[in-house]
Amino acid sequence: MGGTVSVSDGAAPARLAAFSRVCTTDVDEAADEIGRIFCPHGLAPTGRSDPGFHAHHNSADFGEFSINYVSYGGSVSIDPGCLDRFFLLQVPLRGHARVSTGGRTVAASAARAASLLSPTMPTRMVWQDDCAQLILLLERRVVEQRAAALAERADGVIEFDPEVDLTTPFGRALRAQLDYLVDLAEHAGPEQAFSPTLTAMLREAALSLLLTGQRHSFTDAIAQVDHRPAPLPGVIRKARHYLEAHATEPLDLERLARAAGIGIRSLQLGFQRHFGTSISQMLQDIRLAHLHARLRDAQPCERVTDIAFDLGFTHPSRMASAYRARFGESPSDTLRRGG
Repeated sequence: MGGTVSVSDGAAPARLAAFSRVCTTDVDEAADEIGRIFCPHGLAPTGRSDPGFHAHHNSADFGEFSINYVSYGGSVSIDPGCLDRFFLLQVPLRGHARVSTGGRTVAASAARAASLLSPTMPTRMVWQDDCAQLILLLERRVVEQRAAALAERADGVIEFDPEVDLTTPFGRALRAQLDYLVDLAEHAGPEQAFSPTLTAMLREAALSLLLTGQRHSFTDAIAQVDHRPAPLPGVIRKARHYLEAHATEPLDLERLARAAGIGIRSLQLGFQRHFGTSISQMLQDIRLAHLHARLRDAQPCERVTDIAFDLGFTHPSRMASAYRARFGESPSDTLRRGG
């Protein structure tokens, strides 16, 4: 296995270093091992020989998606064809990549442009100048089911515009989301098993951002849903009652919509129009109330972060700020008084 080889990865340290899957200077080994993780693909240095070639692949798995760090020394051509079973969002950290897919060519580079590969669109790439990228892998089934639910239509093939402008507010939010996933994984380490509540929340955040921020084949159908009359208040209140009853469970928007008897997109718009907030923000408010109750009943030996993590809070400082704004004291103050 290539992971036993010591290889320099340039000036910047590799991300997700504790999650190493491939580390080699052998082209054939890199193609084989990385192909096992992603999909079989052709891989070759762009010159006849490249003494600077190396390959790194670090991967943190979250179930129906994963966050990856991939880098190649020198310049390489990559020919995966059709990805078939997943979408790939590739955000350069250094170097450049020329990505040809769906009749388009994306010139990807750090802080400027990323590429978003759809599984049905044949792809060829050239990674140049010791290119390193953060890559978000999302299972095709999950993305297509959610897109169809948002558009309130039968399942179908979804294909994204492959170029993501990282200089826009959406592009910056997308990069921040990937950085957050990397930081979370690095902080927890490879031995940490994330709770279903946490992984569901992270999955929903990624799906929502991509499907509402980047143009794709269902965008127009979703826009039509946006212009329909607002759902009845009773339907939205029913959905909130369901959230309250299942707040400690992983967020499942499709199940929530079925319980309310309405489509996902109509439900999202209904929360904004009726409550002036999003479903996720409403759920956070409900979970803050659960956290408050848990802290009051907790023993002094219990930790705030452990209880909060169990309820789906992943950013301690943000949780503490929201908690203080809601209850007028810090979570640790509540724990001390309750214990």
